[in-house]
Amino acid sequence: MIGRPVGVHGTGKYVPERILTNQDLEQMVETNDEWIVTRTGIKERRIASEQEAASDLAYEASRIALENAGIGPERLGLIIVSTMTPDVACPSTACILQERLGAKNAAAFDLSAACSGFVYGLANGANFIASGMYDYVLVVGSEVLSRVTDYTDRNTCILFGDGAGAVVLGPTEEGRGFLSFELGADGSGGSLLRGGCVGGSRYPKESDLPEGMTPHIWQNGREVFKFAVRIMETLTESVLAKAGKTKRDIDLLVPHQANIRIIHAAMEKLELSEDQVMINVDRYGNISAATIPIALAEAVEEGRVKKGDTVVLVGFGGGLTWGGAVLTW
Repeated sequence: MIGRPVGVHGTGKYVPERILTNQDLEQMVETNDEWIVTRTGIKERRIASEQEAASDLAYEASRIALENAGIGPERLGLIIVSTMTPDVACPSTACILQERLGAKNAAAFDLSAACSGFVYGLANGANFIASGMYDYVLVVGSEVLSRVTDYTDRNTCILFGDGAGAVVLGPTEEGRGFLSFELGADGSGGSLLRGGCVGGSRYPKESDLPEGMTPHIWQNGREVFKFAVRIMETLTESVLAKAGKTKRDIDLLVPHQANIRIIHAAMEKLELSEDQVMINVDRYGNISAATIPIALAEAVEEGRVKKGDTVVLVGFGGGLTWGGAVLTW
């Protein structure tokens, strides 16, 4: 990082009340609990009510993050919401959130990088603060993936859930805060993972979709799995090297919660124990841009990070995209 040091001042999370268990899914599609747990590690996921949209989940997580940071919303200079399921195309979910929070002095925009979106948001927010343009930035990952999930497709409906996580970024003391970021993309792999295809300028209506394309989340599971396992290891080692550290310095890895087999493969390659990795995919499933901030908020709640710890955040997703960050807590 160039400029003044930037750290995390507060974290927050919110997940809807409704729980969709594997047993519930057994009544909806041809599947069973053992099959789901063996292949994904997921036991349940949260589902938003009909009245809840991405901005509603984002508001609850942001309110908690601001409270934990001891920062009033009027002190925010910028709000970034990472989401692939915005309330509407315009206004941005970030602008809707800004009004609801009463953050009258904040600029606001949405960011779309699928499951990597939160780390993309962190990199943007941290650099705005490092440059001196803003003092405090709210970065949120919020998703209502249940609205773009096909609950007749047993290969995808078992994976996704809803929720939001948020962090407040601000200046910190020397020797603490973010040390490095790495962002990447490979658009040639965009067709391997798609979601929410209807409503844009390419396919305004579902009837505009080419034959064989679904408006719901779809992925080539085998190819995405191979990409994810590879990028988790290489990204973690690369972003650590940029920070002048190695895998032996990791106190806590907070990965995107897509699949327990991907996380376990990364743990083996990086030689990490379960105590060094934050895992909650069993309770929430894959919530795209919200998985990392929710996991980070829970790690803080559980006391799994302490001052001086080296924390690594790594995400990967549609686009294809990936993003990593290293910080001293």
